[in-house]
Amino acid sequence: MSHKVAPISNKLPVFMHGADYNPEQWLHDPRIFAEDIRLMKLANCNVMSVGIFAWSALEPEEGRFEFEWLDHVLDTFAENGIYAWLATPSGARPAWMSQKYPEVLRVEANRIRNLHGLRHNHCYTSPVYREKTKIMNSRLAERYAHHPAVLGWHISNEMGGECHCDYCQAAFREWVKVKYGSMEALNHAWWATFWSHTYTDWSQVESPAPHGENAVHGQNLDWRRFVSDQTLDFYKHEVLPLKAANPELPCTTNMMDWFYGLDYHKFAEELDVISWDAYPAWHEAPSDRNVASWFAFNHDLFRSLKKKPFMLMESTPSLTNWQAVSKLKRPGMHKLSSLQAVAHGADTVQYFQWRKSRGASEKFHGAVVDHVGHEHNRVFEDVAELGKTLGQLTDLIGTLVPAEAAILADWDNRWAINDAQGPRNSGLHYEETVMQHYRALWDMGVPVDIVGSHDDFSGYKLLLLPMAYLLRQETGEKIERFVSEGGTVVITYWSGIVNESDLCYLGGFPGPLRTVAGIWAEEIEGLHDQDRNALVMDAGNSLGFEGSFEIRELCELIHTETAEVLAVYGDDFYAGRPVLTVNHFGEGQAYYLAARVHEPLFYQLFYAGLVEEKQVTRALQSKLPAGVTAQLRTDGDTDYVFLLNFSGTIVTIELDGEEYENMESGDVLSGQVELPVNGACILRRRAVK
Repeated sequence: MSHKVAPISNKLPVFMHGADYNPEQWLHDPRIFAEDIRLMKLANCNVMSVGIFAWSALEPEEGRFEFEWLDHVLDTFAENGIYAWLATPSGARPAWMSQKYPEVLRVEANRIRNLHGLRHNHCYTSPVYREKTKIMNSRLAERYAHHPAVLGWHISNEMGGECHCDYCQAAFREWVKVKYGSMEALNHAWWATFWSHTYTDWSQVESPAPHGENAVHGQNLDWRRFVSDQTLDFYKHEVLPLKAANPELPCTTNMMDWFYGLDYHKFAEELDVISWDAYPAWHEAPSDRNVASWFAFNHDLFRSLKKKPFMLMESTPSLTNWQAVSKLKRPGMHKLSSLQAVAHGADTVQYFQWRKSRGASEKFHGAVVDHVGHEHNRVFEDVAELGKTLGQLTDLIGTLVPAEAAILADWDNRWAINDAQGPRNSGLHYEETVMQHYRALWDMGVPVDIVGSHDDFSGYKLLLLPMAYLLRQETGEKIERFVSEGGTVVITYWSGIVNESDLCYLGGFPGPLRTVAGIWAEEIEGLHDQDRNALVMDAGNSLGFEGSFEIRELCELIHTETAEVLAVYGDDFYAGRPVLTVNHFGEGQAYYLAARVHEPLFYQLFYAGLVEEKQVTRALQSKLPAGVTAQLRTDGDTDYVFLLNFSGTIVTIELDGEEYENMESGDVLSGQVELPVNGACILRRRAVK
């Protein structure tokens, strides 16, 4: 198998390093642009995202276009070896459009239309907005699709949100008609006989509302799916004139960390390259382990969408201005957090923003160039130093992350589980559950893919299903095949509960997973925050570790059918009943965890055994200090190992007997590596086959 793919752009087959740039904010002072070019080169930056919110500068009045300023920017870039991701400006519309065509403004769930303002305050269904966007994008494509400085298209910006206007209601009805075909099928899928809400005509179907229907879970779920699909349809609408002008230019849109509102699995089918915006809140605690592992999960998610390198389209070179507390990055953290993205598969490091705005809501958001306007400060020096490091890493471009472990995380499962009105309405904590399992692998330096139910599982050795509440029948059958052919699956409580319409499975939970898990889940109990139980490992169990581990929040009462008991409950009326089991199925194994174990040590011990038994790939075959991770990229011949220290302390890492080369210094290393606080090290070795 090849472990390397083509660079994101053959125009710039090295690490892209740059920022969002808004020259339209400085057109009144041409000296600023000339100085920016000098500073870009000084900061070792080679790419800028341009035009993201520039609609009013490009079309100040309806039908009157002004491209001369953008011509000058792109021509000057080309003369200076700087490239551009050229944005479509649809993220925010000009005031003249809102005034003349109020239909472009969104209608909220309360059925009240918004006023002009903010961004993404527009209807993705509006014929006027679609027509105006088509005109603008056609003009941009006609003028710049073959410009030497343009690498690709940056479509809109952080797409999201929903509209409940009449256009969107009509589109939702059509979406529902296509999906179900008949009123009978719709009413069955939505279980509309509940509360006598049976529909008799398509015109009665509308979006959920705070003052109307919002208790039909199948309807809520389908509305979320529709909103996601309609947003994707708008993305495709934007791309059409761009691809018509030059099909070779890649298109992307910048996503957000595990963004709730859009199913990015579907977006991945349409994007040429995945890009996303990462804004960790570093330094909230002595160790940045939890923050780092959450963003590692997201890097893995975005890499997994296309199983190839992605773009870190936005990050901050210093701080944000919108988090609850805006902490400065401590020395070393800019390089460490940027290299974390690279370690998980990013082939770019880019920022918001290049130069701080002088006014409005992001005037204090971090930037490469501060209000002082020169290079003589800590942030600029950090950026320039990172640019120098990235310039030494060209061999990594296009290399892949060899993940043999995967976590199933579907968007519609997330939507459904958070709408379930189940055993703990004070918080089912699905996302936290996913991270409990992910962090155990992150602690060991195990590369992980984040997959959806439509992905192929056959290339993995270990598959994790944390709270797979909504699980399609066909997905259950895929998991059975995966296990029967030798894979190991870990299933948790509250899995296999409903089908794709959010209808409960009949015949016993975990529904499609009952046979492969070898258990029947009879009841689930939500615990109050102060309640505790315990998971007690059986003496001599096959996992090879013992002890008692605290349980909080959720407990299932399960019966073994063909499964073997590995641990039992320690307390309450179900003390002694099974809580952790394993079922041997075909050539593989299915583990079932029936309760939320609170202690990280349990997950570390549990997954350490599975990783060892299945010989799942790790970046480094040695125990890592707490808060330190190792990540791996490879081209099949050479491995690139990233050692990343988020512990908040100086650490010593034991290497595993291989001979390594430090990619920055060229030193040959073996034995031990010491990392300072917020330290990072990139090592090269012959690929471990």
